[in-house]
Amino acid sequence: MYGPGFADDPAAAYRRLRTHGPTAPVELAPGVRATLVTSYEAALHVLRSPETFSKDPRRWRDLADGTVPMDSPVVPMMMYRPNALFTDGEEHRRLRGAITDGLARVEPNTLRGYVERSADLLIDRIAPRGEADLLGEYAQVLPLLVFNRLFGCPPDLGERLVEGMSGIFDGVDAEKANAILTETLLDLIALKRARPGQDMTSWLMAHPAGLTDEEMIHELVVLMGAGTEPQQNLIANSLRLLLSDDRFAGSLGGGSLPVEDALDEVLWADPPMANYAVHYPVRDVVYEGRLLRSGDPLVVSLAAANTDPALTSDQRAGNRAHLAWSAGPHNCPAQSPARLIAAVAVEKLLDRLPDVELAVPVDELVWRPGPFHRALASLPVRFPPLTADPAPRPAQAPHGPRHEPPRPPANTETAPVPAPTRPTGGWARLRAWWRGE
Repeated sequence: MYGPGFADDPAAAYRRLRTHGPTAPVELAPGVRATLVTSYEAALHVLRSPETFSKDPRRWRDLADGTVPMDSPVVPMMMYRPNALFTDGEEHRRLRGAITDGLARVEPNTLRGYVERSADLLIDRIAPRGEADLLGEYAQVLPLLVFNRLFGCPPDLGERLVEGMSGIFDGVDAEKANAILTETLLDLIALKRARPGQDMTSWLMAHPAGLTDEEMIHELVVLMGAGTEPQQNLIANSLRLLLSDDRFAGSLGGGSLPVEDALDEVLWADPPMANYAVHYPVRDVVYEGRLLRSGDPLVVSLAAANTDPALTSDQRAGNRAHLAWSAGPHNCPAQSPARLIAAVAVEKLLDRLPDVELAVPVDELVWRPGPFHRALASLPVRFPPLTADPAPRPAQAPHGPRHEPPRPPANTETAPVPAPTRPTGGWARLRAWWRGE
């Protein structure tokens, strides 16, 4: 599951693995054996049975006995960390409570404003050129800008965090990447201990859970890990779909679908975390005729489960029964803000650059290898170069009255600039139709 062949066509790999039944033996990295859960029913059984399947990697026998070395590229993604992702029971509830309480303080309209201003800043940079890599110049950078604001993180620390996170997800010099990540988070924690603010880092520190510095590091790892790499993949994979699939990019008469439906399609078919949710049987278990041995990693394929042929419905628009956010006690607590960030990022770009198109055939796009994520290497596009209007546009709510306009920018550095003159092509007309204009 770690080579370019798997990255190029994971669906074919899942079809082969399903011939073994709902679970199948795989290799995550050289010498790292695991069992992959490929059926929807089996995935739900694992995710919802914490009494049988533990999240604690200290149960991983092959790591404990040295069969898997600590410098294996997948270890930083699978090793024990004292955070909500890798704990069970009361300890998990304590650590997860600090995260959910912190996320509850993030006001959606404020978050939307962060995303819109960050998107405008990035689009202004590429609009005059007429071409861009929407992964490296947009989808990858936008979550960083938003998270710098949410976590009170200075830009230099933010860049180091992304360097560390990307290295861990790609499995390229992952041990070094993990060291960069840990050192950077220690610097951020020290900064917020000295100067707390209205941000997630400070709120976690002040939470009644009484997080230690070590717990703070690893709580931030899971939050920022989920908010950078998977977030950029959700944005990029959604843009790829919208720019290549006739159901979304066609004319209104052909039945084009809105961005929210495209997000649903990606979360079902190409979830940004394709294979993860690692569990360890607490005892030997026989499931559907296969022995799952105590302490052997059981990796849930969220992508394979979502595309299980046994699912009776292929209706995905508006259907949130997918497992892209996992399920059970360890389901993603940040799915609402994550979806908001992705939706606003995609809508903003298509609103500002309505005639954008892929610069290469969709089947020539390259996917980054790695057992866990579904990630493009780049997303090259072209569009008519744009120049600025003399007057800015008023803020509009893409989804109608349930969204309030964003708050005014807090400073001029990230304030929206006058919008470019926009063609009246397909996306512009489609957006007007969504708004009922």
